[in-house]
Amino acid sequence: MSKPSFDEIYMELAVNLAKRSHCVKAQVGAVLTKDTRIVSLGYNGPPAGTHNCDIEWPQEGCPRDSKGSCSLALHAEQNAILYASKNNVTIEGSTLYVTLSPCISCARVIYTTGIKKVYYLNSYADFKGLASDEGVDFLQKFGVEVVHYSKKSPTV
Repeated sequence: MSKPSFDEIYMELAVNLAKRSHCVKAQVGAVLTKDTRIVSLGYNGPPAGTHNCDIEWPQEGCPRDSKGSCSLALHAEQNAILYASKNNVTIEGSTLYVTLSPCISCARVIYTTGIKKVYYLNSYADFKGLASDEGVDFLQKFGVEVVHYSKKSPTV
């Protein structure tokens, strides 16, 4: 019996975390690791203590903001980074596993916090119908290693 790699374990965990999301539009999970240890987890959805979109607005999801995005949602990457920060966990030099490639806003946060590598399962550009993965392009331009995770694994 072969043992799964850490990459397989962490991406599988991100896929399972996505199932915790209360978003009716997309379910995204993230795992933040450092030196083969999990340092934080996250999934997309509204901030704790606000609304659960699948309960409040089960058909259409939460109200849209001026750009047509969810007005309440934090992205999975944001939740993982914020939780680490809230608990004084250093994430500089860490690796992020996420089920959807980072949007441009998340990419700026990822870069600024010193995350050195990002594995993603699915393309944000494909999901949103965009010409390119702006977040991936941004990260690569500024020296963050980005890997499109290609091992056969469950899809979100």
